[in-house]
Amino acid sequence: MDYQLGIGNQDDDQPYELTCFAKKHGLTLPIADAVLFAKGHSRTACDTAALAFLCAVAIARKQSAR
Repeated sequence: MDYQLGIGNQDDDQPYELTCFAKKHGLTLPIADAVLFAKGHSRTACDTAALAFLCAVAIARKQSAR
């Protein structure tokens, strides 16, 4: 049997809503908008890009604190 619960399931090709995406990743609206624009409709690609951005910011802050 092939059951799908549907709880938390989102089609990967369904685009994010800007404020939802920004809130999910703790991004400002302009940054979230830039990520969504750059990565298109793929939720997986957008989530990955947001994580990469946050990691890059953390590394830059750590290096500038030296």
